[in-house]
Amino acid sequence: MKQQPPALINILVVDDDQIILDSLVEFLSLEGYVVESAHSFSTAMNILESKSIDIVLSDINLPGGNGFELLATLKKKCPNIGVIMMTGYGTIESAVEAIKLGAHDYLTKPIHDDELTLCVKRAVAQHSIVAENQQLKQRLDQRYGLDAVIGHDHRMLRIFDLVETVADSKVSILVQGPSGTGKSLIAGVIHQQSARRDKPFIEVSCGALPDTLLESELFGHVRGAFTGAVSNKPGKFKVADGGTLFLDEISSASPALQVKLLRVLQSHQFEPVGSNKTETVDVRLIVASNVDLEHEVEAKRFRQDLYYRINVVSIDIPKLCDRIIDIPLLADQFLIGSAAEMNRRITGIDDEVMQALQRYSWPGNVRELENVIARAVVLCQGSQLRIEHLPEKILSSQDTDHTAGAYSPMPLKQALEVPEKRILETALRANGWNRQVTAEQLEINRTTLYKKMKRYGLAIPTIRTTP
Repeated sequence: MKQQPPALINILVVDDDQIILDSLVEFLSLEGYVVESAHSFSTAMNILESKSIDIVLSDINLPGGNGFELLATLKKKCPNIGVIMMTGYGTIESAVEAIKLGAHDYLTKPIHDDELTLCVKRAVAQHSIVAENQQLKQRLDQRYGLDAVIGHDHRMLRIFDLVETVADSKVSILVQGPSGTGKSLIAGVIHQQSARRDKPFIEVSCGALPDTLLESELFGHVRGAFTGAVSNKPGKFKVADGGTLFLDEISSASPALQVKLLRVLQSHQFEPVGSNKTETVDVRLIVASNVDLEHEVEAKRFRQDLYYRINVVSIDIPKLCDRIIDIPLLADQFLIGSAAEMNRRITGIDDEVMQALQRYSWPGNVRELENVIARAVVLCQGSQLRIEHLPEKILSSQDTDHTAGAYSPMPLKQALEVPEKRILETALRANGWNRQVTAEQLEINRTTLYKKMKRYGLAIPTIRTTP
């Protein structure tokens, strides 16, 4: 008995000779494939429109058309389907034409079992690679699409607009914000939204490597350039050619390395460590910093000319405690992801938990929130995350005033926006987002409430559950 293929593969066999058609269907069925049959061009098209087919095995001579027409139609409408052509009158010319049109393989009748088995296995392997590439692209689109960046805060909405505007340009971008705010995610979104999306996106953390190793990591080296350099190695700039290079913690780069980076930005050229050969690359540069680079320039720790080169467009990501309106959205999204990953059926977050999350100061920002939700999912045995699933530091936090801290001069009206927004959202959540009841409790006009909700981006949340 033949072994079942590793995956369920649907094959359509098309031939006007009923004996050959029945023989091929029977053989492939015994091999473990799901097989459909058609004796004409029109019948084959009807099956392809109504059923999911992975591989087509077609004769060239067909009633109502021919195999080449079927092949051309498939490559136009269903390019992911693998096609194997068959003929009883094989010539080099017809084989070349079939391959040019996109056929995976070409068989001459009479077809031997071993030859057919090998040919189909090759087509299945190719089909699997194409399917995996599509799934990878879909995962990248999900991870780095604009939908992956969550936020209703007015500052985040401005960032979304800015990302859409600059993504397809070639200018360098500086992303600034505290650690854990999602600078790497923003860089990935910019790349994925650009025309370079099919080229490499390479990420390097400048603070994770000593300066001597960082230079080699970025620009590559030749054999013998230093102790341990036993072979030539291309740098990240070369690997990212045609795509995007994201340099995180750029402020940690040494003055010597800053000079080299400036040259690459100006001329797109560099020399690998230990080499006199000049390399030329086409790389879009996105850099990130968790410290204010303008202050670093004033303190003479960062080159002013390099700063202006990388700061063509600046994106400043706010701290999580400054955008508490987004905490419920982010927590809900992290809950869905963690519950699916851990195979837990958790449908929501208790209101008491959400209030505690919004009172906490979040020094680790979005990354810390994600870790807290993942921890809670691990501990949760019921259908909702409850207060006992939170870490003690959040439960004992007394930070209820997000406006406390170092004073920054600003108009009083602007300073009052954060607490007002927090009070409005807390009241809306407590009343199940019933605006009439909320307006009455706050003793304000309902129209005034509507205007303030619109101003602060307090949209009524869509209730989502885990799959």
